[in-house]
Amino acid sequence: MPHRPRPPRTLLAPGLPASRIVTGLWQVADQERDGRTLDYAAAAAAMADYADAGFDSFDMADHYGGAEEIFAKFRALGGNASVFTKWVPTPGPMTRDVVREGVGRSIERLGGVPDLMQFHWWSFRHPAWLDALKEMAAMRADGALKHIGVTNFDTDHLRVAVKNGIPIATNQVSFSLLDRRAAGALSDFCLAHGVKILAYGTLGGGFLSERWLGADEPAEADITDWSKMKYRRFIGAMGGWPAFQRLLREADAIAKKHGVSLSNVATRWSLQHPAVGAVILGARLTEAEHRADNLRLFTFTLDEDDQARLRHAFGDTQPIPGDCGDEYRKPPYLTASGDLSHHLDSLPKIYGATEFRPGRLRVDSGSIWEASCGYSRAVRVGPRILVSGTTATHTDGSVVCPGDAGGQAVYILDKIAAAIEALGGTMDDVIQTRVWLRDANDWEAVGRVHGRVFATARPANTLLEVARLVGPYAVEIEAEAVVG
Repeated sequence: MPHRPRPPRTLLAPGLPASRIVTGLWQVADQERDGRTLDYAAAAAAMADYADAGFDSFDMADHYGGAEEIFAKFRALGGNASVFTKWVPTPGPMTRDVVREGVGRSIERLGGVPDLMQFHWWSFRHPAWLDALKEMAAMRADGALKHIGVTNFDTDHLRVAVKNGIPIATNQVSFSLLDRRAAGALSDFCLAHGVKILAYGTLGGGFLSERWLGADEPAEADITDWSKMKYRRFIGAMGGWPAFQRLLREADAIAKKHGVSLSNVATRWSLQHPAVGAVILGARLTEAEHRADNLRLFTFTLDEDDQARLRHAFGDTQPIPGDCGDEYRKPPYLTASGDLSHHLDSLPKIYGATEFRPGRLRVDSGSIWEASCGYSRAVRVGPRILVSGTTATHTDGSVVCPGDAGGQAVYILDKIAAAIEALGGTMDDVIQTRVWLRDANDWEAVGRVHGRVFATARPANTLLEVARLVGPYAVEIEAEAVVG
């Protein structure tokens, strides 16, 4: 029997092998929208065809339509493949029962424990994301989970998770010729701490293909599938249609040089990055498959001349704003549905405001010291919001990122943001911050975190080294904001 080429495999973490091309099932949700349903038996058979061809790693989520149930049918028919899924809870208290019930729903639908359980959190203002990951780590220690990943985590919050001892194997983020954010600080951190990037969006929802080379920009009304709705926004953010066409022309020239498709070149660029463990290529089960073309990814390598051509084309583009995952949490919202502010505003907040005198509001964080020492986490008087000196103390009293001033600053500024938002302000309203360091040598790590958070507001700032902070903290920060 002739040998059939198969995609190479990799080890994402000890005990976590995978195909370097992971088949993504986000499109199942698109196929089932507006009341439509897939034939799950036919979809499971299509999944078996992928696995038989060596594409035996599948990525899905609890909200990707019936993807988990389809995998269960595939498994019941004797199918054998690696399964990665995601738990995407609404922010709120993450108790042991809440976490185990949420993760358990996917385990039940899949008919077994996934090889990789990934976690997405909508707003880091709500600190319960750490509780969820800690409980998932406890489940892994008990044998109830195999491996833990995260999705759409920026560098700062991945750092907080890892520095708190969470065994993170992967971070799944957008990474493509259109969106190169992950090539910077995130890759540096992942390479230094053994976290593999799972790159999605490498084909830009299909825009990174010959189909769009030389084509006119499509009208928004002409885009019908969620993937293209999303990545059309990325094209706008990276410089617009002319810059995109320049990039396509360079990628096409490279494709012709190697005798492959433009899509191969786009995906190969992501796959070749040293921090990327695997790329996720979407599939529309029962409708279309591109396995033969995808295998050509491994017949060539982008050489330095190819990379130089692409870098030259990047010069006509603009960086996608922010860090990885920001498209789900702040403007510009580069998602299929566009502006997510209404969704984020509806999420439960960690703090509530209390009017304790006419015209005066305060926020308490629940610390025993607030009542006993007679202070509030934050107070609003008229348009002014004053936030007390804040440390990286978690809701259970533990210290977040012990000994890591940069990680503590991330957590502290999330906490300050939550207090200000509870009182009707935003971090863009902040006019003054004061930072106290135990060790002045930590100034740059803390300063860079401060700079990322306050890139727009740029408040007045004072930074001091003090002889001794109260408690085992590396940094403490206070803030003042004026609303309106």
